[in-house]
Amino acid sequence: MSHLNFDTEISSLMKLDAPTSGPAMRWQRKASEVPGCNTSMNRSLNKSLNKSLNASTSSPMKASNRSFHSKTPSKNKTPGKSSRSRTPGKSSKTPSKTPTRGDRFIPNRSATNYELSSFMLSNTATADPDAELVQSPSKLEYQKLMSDNLNGNQLSSRILSYKNKPPTGPEGFQNNLKVLYSQNKTPGSSRKTIRHIPQAPERILDAPEILDDYYLNLIDWSCHNHLAVSLANNVYLWNAGNGEIKQLMQLENPEDYIGSVSWIKEGNYLAIGTSSGDVQLWDVESSRRLRNMSGHAARVGALSWNAYILSSGSRTGTIHHHDVRVPDHHVGTLAGHTQEVCGLKWSPDGRYLASGANDNLLNIWQPNVNTALHTFSQHQAAVKALAWCPWQSSVLASGGGTADRHIRFWNVSSGACLSSVDTKSQVCALLWSKEHRELLSAHGYAQNQLIVWKYPTMTRIAELLGHTSRILHMAMSPDGSTVVSAAADETLRLWKCFARDPVSKKAAEKGVLGGDRKGGAGSLKMRQSIR
Repeated sequence: MSHLNFDTEISSLMKLDAPTSGPAMRWQRKASEVPGCNTSMNRSLNKSLNKSLNASTSSPMKASNRSFHSKTPSKNKTPGKSSRSRTPGKSSKTPSKTPTRGDRFIPNRSATNYELSSFMLSNTATADPDAELVQSPSKLEYQKLMSDNLNGNQLSSRILSYKNKPPTGPEGFQNNLKVLYSQNKTPGSSRKTIRHIPQAPERILDAPEILDDYYLNLIDWSCHNHLAVSLANNVYLWNAGNGEIKQLMQLENPEDYIGSVSWIKEGNYLAIGTSSGDVQLWDVESSRRLRNMSGHAARVGALSWNAYILSSGSRTGTIHHHDVRVPDHHVGTLAGHTQEVCGLKWSPDGRYLASGANDNLLNIWQPNVNTALHTFSQHQAAVKALAWCPWQSSVLASGGGTADRHIRFWNVSSGACLSSVDTKSQVCALLWSKEHRELLSAHGYAQNQLIVWKYPTMTRIAELLGHTSRILHMAMSPDGSTVVSAAADETLRLWKCFARDPVSKKAAEKGVLGGDRKGGAGSLKMRQSIR
């Protein structure tokens, strides 16, 4: 038996995972370092484990028959009494073999209180008195200082801020990289401001007895800031500069009425078309009629000037050219429409004449040619609204009546339709802005509003409301900033919808002063030729 005991001692000494008197194992060191752990529980478990390991090494046969006793205090135990061993059926699991590694600890899970551990981890300062030493005031203050230094006000601040220009490179330096982002101004001033358009009219004038007729053209604004308005069989002149109103003429027959008015480019003569088919020419300075030009068999509802040539469109569908310098004024006839001509506009350069009629046709004419250059039939209603683009002489805008409701854009040089937009309302008149790339349209059934469009995208910039009936006519002031609209509600409303830029306004005023002097000489020659 002595030699067996000797072999057992040698084998126990040669095992690497047996308890020795050397440094503590890793799980023991971690248990002592972790704050808030129940050190007494770990120590009791360690002692019980060491005793079981020692017993197994000294007498393996007795260790196999001995049940494992937990030395963790329980609620039923009282101090001073020995703990009872558990029943064999409910005994905890005891390692049947000696652990292979000394740094691995398999705890007794029946002796672990998970609820208590969770409470202690979440409430360290209150659950464990030792935690107060760890979370001392000095340490809390230290953590607060570290948080302020690391975060501070950086959460509400920008990481990058471009306030100064980058430094210039050395002489001869070449940068081949593309510029993706650049900043020349501050973010606030770099945004493009939206132009303000007043929604209310600047002035409202009464226009009693103005005719509610879609096919007539009853207002026009001269370059001398005089607005001609036709009311029944009378023509009135309103001076927009001082507000004076005077009656220019009245037809002798009370049953007759005025169908159209149009100023010559110089602004000294006014052409008037009557319901009897005559075209009268009036001198506004002396308030007298210069001549009466007949030839049409029905009323004249459209007039347009091209230098000294006056074109008139009648209800029969014919267009006459009048040379106001010679006694035999009738110099040409255009027969391209089968119904009443209600729209007539010469282009600013005098190369094209656009005519629209109740037959839903739009014709493009050239001077001294009696056949139409182009005939457009895309409109599904009468074509009255016509306007030539001021910065593209070959671009024409046209609007259709109630059954059409479209604004269409044409290139008269090629005869192509550039684009079209459905306005959802009757188009009665069109005007281009001289200052902005915008278009103003007047509408009748059923909205009765003015719409400012951005060209060429045709997005709505503003809608001007106020008229209670369809807006039949529009005219623009000489400076291009104000538009007057005439509606069937017997009112004239002035809208300042095309305000000019101050810099360009000063340059334009200088040009107008020079142009007035030239225009005065030209109007004097015109007066002598007519007389």
